[in-house]
Amino acid sequence: MIELLTADTPNGKKISIMLEEINFKYKVTKINIFKDEQFKPEFKKISPFSKTPVIIDHETNESLFETGAILIYLAEKSGKFYNKDQRTKINQWLMGQVAYIGPMLGQHHQFHYYNPGKSKFGEDRYFKISRRIYKELDERLSNSNYLAGENYTIADIATFPWIARHKWHDIGLKNFANLTRWYLEISDRDAVKKGYDLLKNGDKIPKV
Repeated sequence: MIELLTADTPNGKKISIMLEEINFKYKVTKINIFKDEQFKPEFKKISPFSKTPVIIDHETNESLFETGAILIYLAEKSGKFYNKDQRTKINQWLMGQVAYIGPMLGQHHQFHYYNPGKSKFGEDRYFKISRRIYKELDERLSNSNYLAGENYTIADIATFPWIARHKWHDIGLKNFANLTRWYLEISDRDAVKKGYDLLKNGDKIPKV
């Protein structure tokens, strides 16, 4: 069984969606980041940067931090969504998500959604970067059904929960036809619907 220790964030949803997609038995242990539970010594032992999510594979007693590493581990363990013939491209789009898409959209959340009016520079900077990310993803998806090629992979699973916060971004997802097509296709997957509701609170995937 996989234990998923996480807050209800896009990064946490990546992993719950993956676990639903591969049909692994798992349980969620909530880490309350608003009460700084991620900084507790016992959590820091398995997450050196005090970040969620983390998984513990209770079959092997192995723990993993960082979502890219977790997704690769689960893909290799299940044999799904990480085709050997596609791995070079999958790895590029996966690393692009964890190093660029997530962090930049996360900063946009901080300035535009959580703390509007505190820094015009920050708001303008990350709005422009986020809009560029939408454009770049849209351009990629004009030539490919999914991010790494014609097959749905862990690169798509990693990226989807961040685009699912499109209402926070105020960029207008519907203005990007290819990205919207990709978003709607993934939104319609049963495992994605289940995994998106990470804490089983009835969370629904936002519509376009």
